[in-house]
Amino acid sequence: MARLSHWTQRRPWIALLLWVLVFGAAVGASGAVGSAFEDDNSMPGTESQALSDLLDERAPEANETTVQVVFAADDVAAERDRIEAFLAEVAAAPGIAGVSDPFDEYGAISEDGTVGYATAVFDGTAAEAGDLIPLVEEATGGEVDFALGGDVIREAAEGGGGAAEGVGMLAALVILVLMFGSFLAASLPLITAVFAVGTTFCLSMLVSHVVTLPTFLTPIMFLIGFGVGVDYALLIFARFRAELTSGASRKAAAAVALDTAGRSVLFAGSVVIVALLGLFALGLGSMQSVAIAVALTVLVTMLASVTLLPALLALFGRRIEKAVRKRAAKSRRAPGSRWEGWSKFVEKGAWAAIAVVTAGLVALSAPLLDLRLGFADAGTDAEESTTREAYDLLSEGFGEGFNGPLLVVTDGTQTEAEAAFDAMAGLDEVDAVSPPFAIGEDLWMSTVAGKAGPADEATVDLVHQLRDDVLGDVEGEQLVGGSTAAAIDFSDIMVEKAPLFLLFVVGLSMLLLMVVFRSILIPVKAAILNLLTIGASLGVVAWIFQEGMFGISPGPVEAFVPVMMFAIVFGLSMDYEVFLVSRMREEWVRTGEPIEAVRRGLASTGGVITAAAAIMMSVFGAFMLSEARLLQQFGIGLAVAIFIDAIVIRCLLVPAVMKVMGRAAWWMPKWLDRVLPHFTVEPETDPKPAEEREPVTVS
Repeated sequence: MARLSHWTQRRPWIALLLWVLVFGAAVGASGAVGSAFEDDNSMPGTESQALSDLLDERAPEANETTVQVVFAADDVAAERDRIEAFLAEVAAAPGIAGVSDPFDEYGAISEDGTVGYATAVFDGTAAEAGDLIPLVEEATGGEVDFALGGDVIREAAEGGGGAAEGVGMLAALVILVLMFGSFLAASLPLITAVFAVGTTFCLSMLVSHVVTLPTFLTPIMFLIGFGVGVDYALLIFARFRAELTSGASRKAAAAVALDTAGRSVLFAGSVVIVALLGLFALGLGSMQSVAIAVALTVLVTMLASVTLLPALLALFGRRIEKAVRKRAAKSRRAPGSRWEGWSKFVEKGAWAAIAVVTAGLVALSAPLLDLRLGFADAGTDAEESTTREAYDLLSEGFGEGFNGPLLVVTDGTQTEAEAAFDAMAGLDEVDAVSPPFAIGEDLWMSTVAGKAGPADEATVDLVHQLRDDVLGDVEGEQLVGGSTAAAIDFSDIMVEKAPLFLLFVVGLSMLLLMVVFRSILIPVKAAILNLLTIGASLGVVAWIFQEGMFGISPGPVEAFVPVMMFAIVFGLSMDYEVFLVSRMREEWVRTGEPIEAVRRGLASTGGVITAAAAIMMSVFGAFMLSEARLLQQFGIGLAVAIFIDAIVIRCLLVPAVMKVMGRAAWWMPKWLDRVLPHFTVEPETDPKPAEEREPVTVS
């Protein structure tokens, strides 16, 4: 890393030019080729996937993407001419392959004649789906109200992060300017992050032609890439500034920053990538593709932090040095003196701090005992949205369960299909069942509407009841599927595979920390504290979104939010763990005094960690402005997790725990020390073991 720093110091324009060329080539190639983002919803081994494959093979017309055109009036029949005229307009819209006639279709008009719907077959793009929304809004008014329902309409209405990206970048810039007192110094981490995120997004467009990448990936890549990019660049820049303040030359400061904080960044980023790759243990294509894309984002961000940032420091180092020394001369306090005083305060009440903070985090984790995973239906959309209006109208006219019907397909004779119909029609939990109708040779389908909404726990119980009990006694092959059942299967996979995923991520991360810090207790401590952080942040997400706090419609937590949050938060938590504890280890190796190592480690990193956390919280929290419930959950969950981890854990609980552990924190059996490979994040300045060093007096 020191040699890399020297190279960038001697040839900064070459390093910058290489990044400009890479970025330009990525932009040009992605612009020429375009993207092929596509959602992979396959779930091998599940009954809903078996049904989907069966329909694709033998009855593809029964598995088409559809949009519901819902209409309501005091008397639908009296408004037939206007309704049919509008349906004809919808049928002529781009992306619509056909529209059913609700007045000739059995059951398409409610019994009281006030609500009806037509089914439109959709084979267009997301943009064409979005164009249908203003079409409906213009037609609504007078005696008839129109609304659109369907997953494709919800996705088009939600869009991406929207203004969240801009708000996050502006907040990050403000915090950096306040921290450094210089717009130029503040802009360097932002420039590094922009290059990294922009390059990665263009590369992901190219990769999408080879690997299936989801359509919702763009805002998530920005969410992680920009936050991590600024974070990593800030950690290196802060060490550079600290070396300048202590009197080092620009070149020496850059070399030390890259050889210390730079190595911390590479190791911490590697842990993030390892945590993300743990998503492969789930066996789901959608999770694996997200893991690949986000891991690529972190990898490019790491490379930019240790190559592009040093080049920028070389180019603008003289002006930055002048601003740093001027700011240091005005400061009346020694660098880190406040944090050193805080560390002494924590030491005095270490056990009390451990007890209070742990109890608080456990209390925040309590909502996880009643965590309900799933996929929110249109009933949780904004009240003014067309999908929410369609949901409410269909619930009013046909019952809430009509919004998430189950598809029951019989692969056999008509007699067997009718037997399945009879078995389901008598259930108290079922509101309505359609008689079986032929969809192919020896294939019969019935639609089942429960009494509860698609995302309700009662619907989950109904699916399991049909599969495990009711249809198990009927002859022939009976499959229960559809989008509602598929969401339930996805949630079941998350619960089933979670232990293997947790074991992989936690176990491998502990092993990496053990190798770096040559300690048994520090990796154990890190794993426990990270689990507390994740549990508390997920508990807050469940409390807000599942219970419907702060005006948010209550509903389940999106099924893959917990595992994605776990992978990301566990990795990001290691960033601060490595940055803080590596500085403590540097002092421990130098002095052999554990308490002094904690004080100096916190004094030199506390301000940087809190500033980096403030930036990441701003970036993540800005996604509460998104219309997508998924991004809202990611945003608030990650913002809370970073606050807990950086402010509560690293600056309060870690110093207290390290004080209690004392010298034992750095203990490792000699046989294990010989077996494990030797790799350090911070350079060791004293080769002698701690027990052979002169004791250091701590005032």
